[in-house]
Amino acid sequence: MDQAEKLRSMVKSQGETGQTQSKKLARVITVTSGKGGVGKSSIAINLAMQFRKKGKSVIIFDADFGLANIEVMFGAIPKYNLADMIFRGKNFKDIIVEGPEGIGFISGGSGINGLGNMNREQVQYLVYKLKELETLADVIIIDTGAGISDSVLEFVSSSGEVVLVTTPEPTSITDSYALLKALNARESFDKEICKIKVVANRVSNFDEGKNLFSKLEVVVSKFLQLDLMFLGVVPMDMNMSKSVMQQKPISMLYPNSTGAKAIEQIAVGLLENKEAEGPRRNGLARAVANIIKNGFKK
Repeated sequence: MDQAEKLRSMVKSQGETGQTQSKKLARVITVTSGKGGVGKSSIAINLAMQFRKKGKSVIIFDADFGLANIEVMFGAIPKYNLADMIFRGKNFKDIIVEGPEGIGFISGGSGINGLGNMNREQVQYLVYKLKELETLADVIIIDTGAGISDSVLEFVSSSGEVVLVTTPEPTSITDSYALLKALNARESFDKEICKIKVVANRVSNFDEGKNLFSKLEVVVSKFLQLDLMFLGVVPMDMNMSKSVMQQKPISMLYPNSTGAKAIEQIAVGLLENKEAEGPRRNGLARAVANIIKNGFKK
């Protein structure tokens, strides 16, 4: 039995058992930004930490392909990544690395580039396994790359719930608008389904963050006809920089700091505001499948 036949057999048998359908699916939250350097990965990690403190099991998927922000900030080096699961027969237990407080994370890794050469059976198997991932945790946080690359836009458009991180810097606001504009023009994007929630990071106080959101909201509403939700602010906190240098989340090193408390408030808001939660769309599986779908022949 060749590899393709094995994959077909695995997908068929697993599909017949319906094992992923009998379990509760995770809440999938995609964290993104219009530009790099705005603290997106720090927000993603600390949200995960706060969810964990509230008793939720959490897995972070590092979708900033080719880079290693999450593993660097966690101070852990994964032995395997997503490509190893597809091409080298590894399972989730092999590629999920345990970070602080039992938070799991998966590295996309530079090997993700090889996914463009997958055949149909490998794609089907990957999609099935990623759907299986959504049964392994209460919350899955997808940390995308920054900017408006195809992979970023695909992850965002495939998600029902998106956290957009921006800062008061004019370039950050401009790039956030550029991301939303590119997203709005994407055929796969459904503005009625995808809920975009904004976090104002590195602001001096709440009012500055709310004003930042209001300015972005006015322009986005007028020119893109998109609805944004204000999720909260994270004030400038030197403890955040210290925690990054020490490769530990601020929520662990300085739990009583201004930054940690602000992210805790955002996490509580997400958990309590169930009606604002976007519908589940198998975002992770759907996004990866769409990213690589042109990389194999029928």
